[in-house]
Amino acid sequence: MKNSVELSRRSLLGLGAALGAATLLAACGDGTTGPGAGGAGGGTLKWGWTLPTSWDPVTSSAGWDVHVLSLVYAGLTKLDERGNAVPALATSWKYNADGTEVTFTLRPGLTFSDGTPLDAAAVKKSLERGRDLPKSLVGPQLVNVKDVAAPDSGTVKITLGAPDFQIPNLFAGKTGMIVNPAAFASNAEALATKPAGAGPFTLTSYTQNAKAVLARNPSYWDAGNIRLPGFEVYPLPEAATVVAALQSGQYDVAQIPGSQVDAAKAAGLQVQAIPSLVVAVLDVNVAKKPFDDPKVVEALHYAVDRAALLKTAAFGHGEVAYQPFPKGYAGYNPALEGVYAYDPDKAKRLLAESSYHGAPVDVVISTSAAAGVPEQLQSQLQAVGFKPTIEVIPQAQATQLVYVQHSRALFVDQFAGRDSAVQAFQVLFGKEGLMNPGRVQPQELADALAKVSRTPLDDPKYPTVLQEATALAVRSMPNTFLYTVPRILARRAAVSAIPEFTVVQRFEGVTVS
Repeated sequence: MKNSVELSRRSLLGLGAALGAATLLAACGDGTTGPGAGGAGGGTLKWGWTLPTSWDPVTSSAGWDVHVLSLVYAGLTKLDERGNAVPALATSWKYNADGTEVTFTLRPGLTFSDGTPLDAAAVKKSLERGRDLPKSLVGPQLVNVKDVAAPDSGTVKITLGAPDFQIPNLFAGKTGMIVNPAAFASNAEALATKPAGAGPFTLTSYTQNAKAVLARNPSYWDAGNIRLPGFEVYPLPEAATVVAALQSGQYDVAQIPGSQVDAAKAAGLQVQAIPSLVVAVLDVNVAKKPFDDPKVVEALHYAVDRAALLKTAAFGHGEVAYQPFPKGYAGYNPALEGVYAYDPDKAKRLLAESSYHGAPVDVVISTSAAAGVPEQLQSQLQAVGFKPTIEVIPQAQATQLVYVQHSRALFVDQFAGRDSAVQAFQVLFGKEGLMNPGRVQPQELADALAKVSRTPLDDPKYPTVLQEATALAVRSMPNTFLYTVPRILARRAAVSAIPEFTVVQRFEGVTVS
């Protein structure tokens, strides 16, 4: 492989047109082998990434956690490289005619990593916990699940309150990760540091905020495609030292910022820039002044020079964005390209017509923000008439302050995408959406999302229906999207190529020599 950035778009092509089979999917043809087939090869992979907020998918508070949680948990489905839902713990699924019931057929002989049987009864208990636990953070995604039945050990029947053909995609992420009922029945709190799943690896030791050590799970349903005998996950160091850490062998693979791509190549590392669903965004609380005035929000949209911010934040690795979905995804609406193109004169006029009269506006950032971005954004807003100040808050407190307490009006953030398009809309724009601090959603948008849910994923009209919802959301909601954020991974020569999964990073077939 050449020592260059492998910015492949193939993992996005067709991502949405077939975002997941909504009808029967047979196990044959899914390209997998049975449990225990093949075997581990090579050495342990050391991944510089981030550690999860919780090892319990039900209480995990960051969408980003899904990447690491996928190492220890499995769901009824998973997403392939293009984001299509394909068989995992379930070999197939089938909807009834009106989309209010979906039946999954489980693989025979499944077990959790501790040897406990993973049957339909266990799936039922796990999904019900995610829906009903008072502190569940996946509960809002499962409110439409009215009943989970286990008519026999190999069959799970989901009854929905309203038609929803998004379930196979929804169940591929944190929402559908199956947790061992024996673990949460005995000590549910322990799951925060001791996961109990049926994923490709098992956590063997964990030092909070420092290191997670995992071992290959030989009973994983697709163990034949897991070649690594062990896996270690570490939090990333500062951007300036990550390349040196890779060179020294501290990591085998690590995420690097765009600013370090040239240095990584010069150091002889292989670099892959994998298109992802991550997008940089300004989250706006319309319940707080001055953004309770729509003209102020519109002025913000036009005041931002996205191309300049992208160059500063990621050295151009990514694309300017005006919507939550990247090009090639079914929800990407071409008509929105340039909808809020940088126009400082228009921003000035809108601000002059608004109720804003020069009160200070805090540009809130976390300590993990890219260097230079806050100051650049401050300058852009100041140029059109805002009076911006910068407030830096610890990354660990950002979710609580911005999205739980709703105490900040403008926050520079990234949205990590979701397995289901409707789930992404709910998180960003729903009345109870985590990244909608103003808790406002037009009824027209709610109706549009209901229409998306009622449309089978294999229906030729699905992309059009989803794109119409995207256009309505972008034009009616306050979020200011900035640029896409590819998953840039640098790896040592001893590590084989990393599969380019758009939504959730996976490691099937990866070896360390």
